Amino acid sequence: MDRVPVVVRQLTGADHDRWDAFVRGCPDATFFHLSAWQGIIREIFRHRTFFLYAERAGDIIAVLPLAEVNSRLFGHALTSLPFCVYGGPAGDPEGVALVEAEAETLARRLRVQHLELRNLAPRHEEWPRQDLYVTFRKEIQADDDANLLAIPRKQRAMVRKGIRHGLASRADPDVERFFSLYADNVLRHGTPALPKAFFARLMKDFGPDCEVLTVSDPEGNALSSVLSFYFRDEVLPYYAGDAVMARDVAANDFKYWELMRRASARGCRLFDFGRSKIGTGPFSFKKNWGFEPQPLSYEYRLYKRDSVPQNNPMNPKYRAFIALWRRLPIRVANAIGPHIVRNLG
Repeated sequence: MDRVPVVVRQLTGADHDRWDAFVRGCPDATFFHLSAWQGIIREIFRHRTFFLYAERAGDIIAVLPLAEVNSRLFGHALTSLPFCVYGGPAGDPEGVALVEAEAETLARRLRVQHLELRNLAPRHEEWPRQDLYVTFRKEIQADDDANLLAIPRKQRAMVRKGIRHGLASRADPDVERFFSLYADNVLRHGTPALPKAFFARLMKDFGPDCEVLTVSDPEGNALSSVLSFYFRDEVLPYYAGDAVMARDVAANDFKYWELMRRASARGCRLFDFGRSKIGTGPFSFKKNWGFEPQPLSYEYRLYKRDSVPQNNPMNPKYRAFIALWRRLPIRVANAIGPHIVRNLG
């Protein structure tokens, strides 16, 4: 009997449901493989997308979402996937090999400087790798007391401090309170904010799988907020912001405890605390919560460069920019920030 051939195609609107059904059933796939990212990246950030899938006998067997980012300042890349912490190829080994080969062909045709695959685990030992990032993932229980006791003593005390201060959490219907806290937070750290339209689009496209949780004091003042994704039995707090006074009442610790508690009640059994750069404050914060860092395997195929790109705030050449950005008025930063950050990804 002849072997059924595998073909590689690009995702179109007619195939979104089939793509997502595969992603939700594939153990290697993540929230960031879902098809809605194609429209978000293309329409909000104006980057060309190439969502590749391998098909055998009418069935999708592997996927690889890609986007082209072309910036005079930060270079020309084909990435899986900008603005997403995971997104490398997922699926059957034969299908994965074919979509990767197609990605390399596409990269050469587009004449990019490099191809970047954001894998959870190593795939190509011979490819250069970015060793800067780790992720933090940990199982959670169905019982609140068990989850609270699993938090190390010092951070558990911070959660209880937030409770003593009468803090309360609420799922918001929109991104208004979240964006104000997020934009102010990233300005203090010297980085441009993503556009508010991006966050609104996330809530629109992902529906109940995208939620904003905001923590307020007893007077109703918003102190800390997080936008999270839900995927299968996982919760992924992804974007966050807080007010300057949040630290005084442990609003951030309370926020993540409330998210964990709510996610557990929703049936989630894995808390994905997300990507952090080694040696940073967020890295230490997550370790203090009892999460162990897991290295991320960001692998690169280099075409027109000699080393892995360092488009991140840890790069010394961006320190002057960060110092300058912190001094901008918030309205100015929010107006020009999206034009810069769209090229970072």
